[in-house]
Amino acid sequence: MRLFRSLTAAIALLSVTPLAAQEAPSPETPPRLIVVISVDQFSANLFAEYRPQFRFGFARMASGAVFPSGYQSHSATETCPGHSTILTGARPARTGIIANDWIDLNAQREDKTVYCAEDETIPGSNSDDYTVSPVHLRVPTLGEWMKAADPRSRVIAVAGKDRAAVMMAGHDPDQIWWWGGDAFVSYAGREAPATITRINASVASRIATAQPALPLPDFCRPRAVPVPVGNGTIGDGRFARQAGDSRAFRASPEFDEAVTAAAAGLATELELGQGDAPDLLIIGASATDYVGHAYGTQGSEMCLQLLSLDEQLGKLFAVLDTTGVDYAVVLTADHGGTDATERQQIQGVPGAHRITADPVAGVAASLGLPGDSIRGDSGNYWIDPSLSAADHDRLAAAAIAHFEANPDIAGVFTRDQILATPMPTSPPEDWSMIERARASYDTERSGEIVIALKPRVSPIARPGPGYASTHGSFWDYDRRVPILFWRKGMTGFEQPLSVETVDIAPSLAGLLHLPVPVEIDGRCLDLDASGASTCPAR
Repeated sequence: MRLFRSLTAAIALLSVTPLAAQEAPSPETPPRLIVVISVDQFSANLFAEYRPQFRFGFARMASGAVFPSGYQSHSATETCPGHSTILTGARPARTGIIANDWIDLNAQREDKTVYCAEDETIPGSNSDDYTVSPVHLRVPTLGEWMKAADPRSRVIAVAGKDRAAVMMAGHDPDQIWWWGGDAFVSYAGREAPATITRINASVASRIATAQPALPLPDFCRPRAVPVPVGNGTIGDGRFARQAGDSRAFRASPEFDEAVTAAAAGLATELELGQGDAPDLLIIGASATDYVGHAYGTQGSEMCLQLLSLDEQLGKLFAVLDTTGVDYAVVLTADHGGTDATERQQIQGVPGAHRITADPVAGVAASLGLPGDSIRGDSGNYWIDPSLSAADHDRLAAAAIAHFEANPDIAGVFTRDQILATPMPTSPPEDWSMIERARASYDTERSGEIVIALKPRVSPIARPGPGYASTHGSFWDYDRRVPILFWRKGMTGFEQPLSVETVDIAPSLAGLLHLPVPVEIDGRCLDLDASGASTCPAR
């Protein structure tokens, strides 16, 4: 595609050694560069469905160590908590990132909603207009472990979402860039490398130019079936875009092309993996999530998106190959997702439906209390701390009874019940609902009451443009994600038993011969198919 064509021309000017001319590295030798790719909303179901069609980047990853039943094991299957697990080895209960947003009724500002990657102490900040910050992430990341072991290691991140970049890069990355709406941006005062300047100019030109409908591969044709949703139709789109429409750009394969091209350019410009200490390159590919929300997980839109991303990842790896650097890659997702309920119903899932209304609407008013005395977000519900003890208890009891009587709700858990539940240690597919809630629960940020909708019940009552389907449930279609490792020369294998995304960071630390310096929830996965091990001796 166009961004990679311009990038390739720039790379041709560099003096590099082709990887093909080098021997495969010894598995006992730590790689010089770790590449971490998170594909937002790339469920295990999507990986299984499209795996036979992949020919490029995903196909390379599938030739390595394949864990098709990876789990974002917690209940808070959203972007921010999911990304917080990938490079910390810690579940949301430990990272403190319980959701994309939570409500702090003690906050000293009118907006009581707190965004996971904002610093709400900055005057004038609110959850929609904020200064990006990692302040809420309570634990260090792999990049921070690497820099503590050797300050010469560099941590570079580029992502389609600020929260993806921040939660994987941690507290003090060397370079961090995310999409700011019309360009890639960073923290105030950060000077843009030449790659970012070039990509921003190319993207601005791209957005200013109308995009014709993409050609439809033969494999995608049977999926191009229009489905009425709300006041519109999904399922047969091909990403035609009017000039200047940056929102349509974001929810298209063009977006991930910009992210992967930026990552490839930074790797070459900054000579990652060619210094005196190993480096870390973090990539957050966000378009699959925007496509999934806008059009669902089926249809021509998702088909075009995944086949395009496969090609773009292949181009990224081709660029990394030209550097001659010994690099290892892990690819996973922050959460899964499910399709629009209307298409599920057509495809033989009659129980799929949309929730009719806010589950707690009218409860406070029925007790003569202000309507905002109880507020909810992401299945968490908070009760106004200024209420008297008697009113608090009345409202809590009424809300719990209301939830339990709701036919769309599978479980209702109080703070005390969740905290009395030990952190689960069994395989994640066996966890009870309350154990899944426990893995997401933070005593300072989580709600007093947590609810779980029943499977196949969408929390979107009224779908609209860009919002046909979602994720965030307790159920495995949102929890299960692929976890794929690749390194040149490794012997590939497939392990179908469940693992967790919190296992990624300690597994990469094992490859790097790096001790894990803090207490974590994950474990090292042995990536050597022989009798040797990439994990430290126990």
